[in-house]
Amino acid sequence: MKKRACSLLAVFLACVMITEPVYAKTAAQIQQEKEQKKAEASQNQSKLDEINSQLNDLKGEQEDIQTEIDELDSQLVEIMASVSLKEEEIAAVEEQIVQAQKDYEEAKQQEEDQYEAMKERIRFIYEKGDTTYLELFLESSSFKDMLNKAEYVEKLYEYDRKMLNKYVETKEQVAEKQNQLEDSKSELEAEEYELQEEKSELQSLLDDKKEASADYDSQIARISQEAAAYKEQIQKQNEEIRKLEAEEAAKIKEEEEARKKAEEAKKKTESSGAAASSQTASGSSSSSSSSSGSSSGGAKTVPPKIGTGTGSDIAQYACLFVGNPYVPGGTSLTNGADCSGFTQAVYRQYGYSIPRTSAAQRSAGREVSYEEAQPGDLICYAGHVAIYLGGGRIVHASSVRTGIKYGYATYKPILSVRRIVN
Repeated sequence: MKKRACSLLAVFLACVMITEPVYAKTAAQIQQEKEQKKAEASQNQSKLDEINSQLNDLKGEQEDIQTEIDELDSQLVEIMASVSLKEEEIAAVEEQIVQAQKDYEEAKQQEEDQYEAMKERIRFIYEKGDTTYLELFLESSSFKDMLNKAEYVEKLYEYDRKMLNKYVETKEQVAEKQNQLEDSKSELEAEEYELQEEKSELQSLLDDKKEASADYDSQIARISQEAAAYKEQIQKQNEEIRKLEAEEAAKIKEEEEARKKAEEAKKKTESSGAAASSQTASGSSSSSSSSSGSSSGGAKTVPPKIGTGTGSDIAQYACLFVGNPYVPGGTSLTNGADCSGFTQAVYRQYGYSIPRTSAAQRSAGREVSYEEAQPGDLICYAGHVAIYLGGGRIVHASSVRTGIKYGYATYKPILSVRRIVN
């Protein structure tokens, strides 16, 4: 019996050695290599996500700086316009000052001429002394005529004084006007100086902002290159993983076929006395196969029935994907989506077709006020969109850093609330 058992064992081992081909790597080794590649790809994906987050932050900061640059440009244009107006006002006042100087010279000359004429007449009267009045009496044809002549002299003197006072007053008025114009010019020049200083400061600040924006350009370009390198590396690793998965599947299939052939060969060479043992081994194999088959099956998510969901159903369904990644341009609820890709994919599960972008979704369905918002409504923001859960809460694909998450509806200004489900 022992001799026969040894012969059977020798035959079995020979069959196994003959039927089992020699491979450079086993399925277990391929699986280990595949898991290592997945770990490396996961690390690179984490680095890529971090770089993309940095890139988004830099772009956001650059947008903020560009907004400041636009504001500074606008302010600078206003300042330059104000400076130009001040220069025109100064030029106009200078012309008025020149004219006022001419008027002053003329008034001064009139005053001097009048003063000289008055002095001549006064000197003549006083040099003649009482003789003048005596001559008036002697030369007058009558007393009435004498009084008329004396009155004429007094009126002439009074006229001279009035004219002198008038010219003096005119000269003083012109001088006062000239002083006022000089004061106005001085004030305008001070305002112009302040405007020029402000213009200089704005220009300096604008230059700094433009330099900072240019620095962001270089940083964004550098990080974009890093992101592209990681992306290319991840693509290569994913391709290697796919090849290893295919190789692993083929290897498992080959090993399974070799095992079955070995068992069949063993069964054929065993004696009828070992039939019970053969049946036990076959049952074990069947049990193993059944166990393997049961383990390969998994729970599957049953998608909702199209056209049967309410707004609350849609809101609850969207919450199932909280924690999944944010992927720019993505539309997968499990592998990653951006904000509008997320909302579109959720509504698609219930048979509703809405536009792809957040801007276009602001026109989907019908508009309701935020006070009327119900679960399942779209909450639209500038460049973003979310699904309303009720109670002031939302679920949305927020950012690369945070993924799909819960939030508050009023965390930033709401542009529109859209109802898709009537």
